[in-house]
Amino acid sequence: MKVKEKKDHQRKDLNVKCLGPIADLEKHLPSDWWRSIFNSIYLKTDADVVENNEATAKEIDIFLGISHVEPSDTILDLCCGQGRHSLELAKRGYQFISGIDRSRYLIRLAKGRAQKLGHSIKFSEGDARKIRIRDQTIDCVMIMGNSFGYFEKEHEDLQVLKEANRVLHEEGLLYLDVTDGLWMKENFEKRSWEWIDEEFMVCRERHLAADQSRLISRELVIHSEKGVLADQFYAERLYTFQELESQLIAAGFENIKKQENLLGNSTRNQDLGMMANRILITASAPKKKQPKAISVRSKIHCTVLMGDPRLPDAVKRDGQFNPEDFDTIHRLKEALDQLNGFKFSYFDHHKSLVKKFSQNPPQFVMNLCDEGWQNDPFMELHPTALMEMLNIPYSGAGPECLSVCYNKATVCAIAQGMDIPTPSEIWIDPFSHSGAIPGIFPAIIKPAYGDSSIGITQNAVVYSPEDFVTYFDELKGKMPEVPVLIQEFLEGREFSVGLIGNGTSLEALPVLEVDYSKLPPQLPKILGYESKWLFDSPYCTQIQYHRAQLDECIERSLIDASISLFQRLKCRDYARFDFRMNAQGQPKLLEVNPNPGWCWDGKMAIMAQFAGIAYHNLLENVLKAALERYPQEML
Repeated sequence: MKVKEKKDHQRKDLNVKCLGPIADLEKHLPSDWWRSIFNSIYLKTDADVVENNEATAKEIDIFLGISHVEPSDTILDLCCGQGRHSLELAKRGYQFISGIDRSRYLIRLAKGRAQKLGHSIKFSEGDARKIRIRDQTIDCVMIMGNSFGYFEKEHEDLQVLKEANRVLHEEGLLYLDVTDGLWMKENFEKRSWEWIDEEFMVCRERHLAADQSRLISRELVIHSEKGVLADQFYAERLYTFQELESQLIAAGFENIKKQENLLGNSTRNQDLGMMANRILITASAPKKKQPKAISVRSKIHCTVLMGDPRLPDAVKRDGQFNPEDFDTIHRLKEALDQLNGFKFSYFDHHKSLVKKFSQNPPQFVMNLCDEGWQNDPFMELHPTALMEMLNIPYSGAGPECLSVCYNKATVCAIAQGMDIPTPSEIWIDPFSHSGAIPGIFPAIIKPAYGDSSIGITQNAVVYSPEDFVTYFDELKGKMPEVPVLIQEFLEGREFSVGLIGNGTSLEALPVLEVDYSKLPPQLPKILGYESKWLFDSPYCTQIQYHRAQLDECIERSLIDASISLFQRLKCRDYARFDFRMNAQGQPKLLEVNPNPGWCWDGKMAIMAQFAGIAYHNLLENVLKAALERYPQEML
């Protein structure tokens, strides 16, 4: 298939459909529309305003004239998008700039532009409702380009302002550039359309919400040959100055001033939308108590809980710890030794675990015991349950999450209820396979419980009823008590998504793709037992991993599905989500991995490398995510 044909085929698989005439736009508005709309399509449709260098320079001229910030001041560009205002400031000699935005696509673009221009701006993905910056460390917070009022609830906007106040120095400046709600209610265009270029057209329609507080917009993006590329909905709260003033007072600001109105500018001289007429407001942070000094207490004593090398381990090669396992542990210790703020000790004697933790509870536990208590994977949740009972802080998922995710069939059922595609499957009791032979081949047979690919070998992919019966009997002999899943075998591209953090601070690592291209053609393309434990197997020597090159919409859908599952399944601190495409290019969920493999050459570490994150920093990020969940007094 030619490259162009492949791209067109992928585009068709996105199944973008026009919903036709809609009487009530508000009913079709996702509550979190802002999660996915700020992408390359957004930049294309709004380029006349948000990629307008002349308009950006003018906006910064006005900002500097009002704010009087100095090149030595620390500036936070909150909801920075692709960083146009930060980059313009850096161009003018401002040196201490950071930018935060929810859109992974726009942050990646901002980082690339800053690097290309040689500017040392710190751009990061994050949620404006929970800024990961210390108290009283910023001189000026700017929220520019109409990036305020996106949340469904008004109190969430207030939380953004409170966070801005928190990070500002005493008498630090907030600069707010937001649409004039009163003007917009009276002047918004109900319908508009324009050609973006010779191929792309955008059509917009707008309605006021039922309570008149928000303007709901619908945007159809159409390609002259490919048809509808997007049929999307978004909204913004229409604040008057008086309403914004009340919000700012509630957030603790003082000296609130309406500076002037800013009229938008379009290079196409077309629909300006919410950028047409904006209010410029400044406010000062109040007098504050001095921020609490960073604790100079002794380092956090972190006990690293691991598998027990004295005991058998049915999952590992030859049923025991091997030299490569001890090498992995050695590399872990070397990496943790590079971290400041911690004092690490290691515990792996499972027979004394209950007594040790009961009589002398650790200050904090890094739970790397993915083997399970007494190296029994069915008991992975037991150490976490013990720590919950003893009120010991620890990293990673809790017992409920570990229990649910250990059952692959349960995870698939939950995903299906969330409209996340999964492979079609049959669940069967291991003592009977009558009527369970799949009607579609190839299929894959796997244990319903388990990890580390136990019970999944190259023979698990079956191509006929005879193959099925042979492997089913083999699996039944090895794991007689474990139910069996028979799934459609997905033969397309395979991906992993890694998430680190919690709540609104979840960050996605670059998506990983499994490269089977060098695997001998007669072997089924799977990551089975051989790929993890048989080091002379082609599965171990020929399979490679690289950063996935994906259509932006598909990548976003994988990350969004992973975030939804992370939250629904109550994962914590870090998790990995594996997907694979069917023959039609539709990604389907394979499994969810809370507390995924922590080794130096595992998927999480490889994805971190794609993002320029060293192994020790990956471990540090997981530890920090865990520590942020616990109040200071518990540590």
